[in-house]
Amino acid sequence: MLTHSRAVAFCGVALLGAMPLSSVPAAERPNVLFIAVDDLRPELGCYGQSLVRSPNIDRLAQSGTVFLKAYCQQAVCAPSRASLLSGCRPDTTKIYDLQTPLHKSMPDVLTLPHLFKNSGYTTISLGKIYHRADDDPEGWTERDAVANRGLRYALKENQEIIRRKHQIAKKKGERIRYWHGCANATERADVADDTYRDGAICVAAVDALRQHQQVPFFLAVGFHRPHLPFVAPKRYWDLYDREQFPLPSRVKPVGAPTIAFDNWGELRAYRDILNAELLNEAKTRELIHGYYACVSYVDALVGRLLDELDRLGLRDRTVVVLWGDHGWKLGDYGQWCKHTNFEFDTHAPLIFRAPGFVGNQRSPSLVEFVDIYPTLADLCGLGVPHHCEGVSLVPLLKDPKRSWKTAAFSQYPRAENVMGYSMRTDRYRYTEWLNQDTGEVMATELYNHDTGQLASRNLASDPDCADTAKRLSAKLKAGWKAAIPHERGPIADP
Repeated sequence: MLTHSRAVAFCGVALLGAMPLSSVPAAERPNVLFIAVDDLRPELGCYGQSLVRSPNIDRLAQSGTVFLKAYCQQAVCAPSRASLLSGCRPDTTKIYDLQTPLHKSMPDVLTLPHLFKNSGYTTISLGKIYHRADDDPEGWTERDAVANRGLRYALKENQEIIRRKHQIAKKKGERIRYWHGCANATERADVADDTYRDGAICVAAVDALRQHQQVPFFLAVGFHRPHLPFVAPKRYWDLYDREQFPLPSRVKPVGAPTIAFDNWGELRAYRDILNAELLNEAKTRELIHGYYACVSYVDALVGRLLDELDRLGLRDRTVVVLWGDHGWKLGDYGQWCKHTNFEFDTHAPLIFRAPGFVGNQRSPSLVEFVDIYPTLADLCGLGVPHHCEGVSLVPLLKDPKRSWKTAAFSQYPRAENVMGYSMRTDRYRYTEWLNQDTGEVMATELYNHDTGQLASRNLASDPDCADTAKRLSAKLKAGWKAAIPHERGPIADP
């Protein structure tokens, strides 16, 4: 087990001139528990939200550092995860859709798990890490052991809907697609936690901790919920009274361009969703209830992992990082799902706990998911590969309120070769929709987020904000390299 002094040396390698970890035996390097949660909004107790029950994630936060302003690079599963796991931004990965695997788009990139595998770690992938389960095969020692365990739906009604959809598709000679697996959008079944897929993933992850506790491991655990469908055991639904939920504002920001919005087709794929622009109040409350129940369900599974780390005596030898791959709209602006550059979509939770660092810290600094790769490499003494387009957050783990990035960058594509490039500063979100064939800026957005995620007006054409818009446009064009802090942390030899 690591002593406290050894743990401090681990975490101070880049900043304090401590012995580089490359000279430390591999068996003494810290483990990594890498927890991904799909579609998770920063609506948790540790983010100041009192409605959602998240005691275990909050417990992790109390012993670690919560990044209050963490942003993904593209608000949809595959591009966000490919960016995070490669350390590269979407314009480098060239992955903007759900179909392109990273190992096809960037066959030679040294991914995060592959870096750890090459450094003597046992790397294990359980559940949803990459969007495609078959991606990055060389990065893992073990992977996808639970792909076929656990249920998507537990109620026979929903299972029958899926069975009929598959039967019809086969008769038509159609390939089985996402919507063929969509029955009702919610399910409240009185079943044990391990009945559903995420419960099975948790069981496998606990087993992996027990099996690999004697070797340095990089254990990636990807939970599917609270991604649709909102299915969770009944006891998590019973934590909430849906009549107490405040209804979201359905009013779109005044002056927001049409191109900024999505048709939330992902939700419309479910049998019980009305094909209408706005869902009625009862259905809105049901969906919010289901989402919160799923968050609490995953929170309980996270608690089981943390408890097992403690039981095995691994806590002081393990870096834990928990992240949601992007945000999610719960009727905000009359919209659902992700697929936009709005604050609701790009803002997501990020929590680090590392040996030797004090806990119960909250950092207001702007950080990006592309920073997760270099941070883990830094904490474990592996050096940050030159291709990484983020920066190590280790300085913020030491001093969470220090001066840091001046902007965080996201993007989202639209049809006809249009890309929306978006930038978050401490106060503003600024977006330009660019025709990539002609270079024409087709639409511009400027929102003041001083009062939170909800913006009421697009200020881009407001004469009083002309200077601000001009300044932010120049900053957006200067790009991420102009926004990073001077102290990037250690870079690996080429």
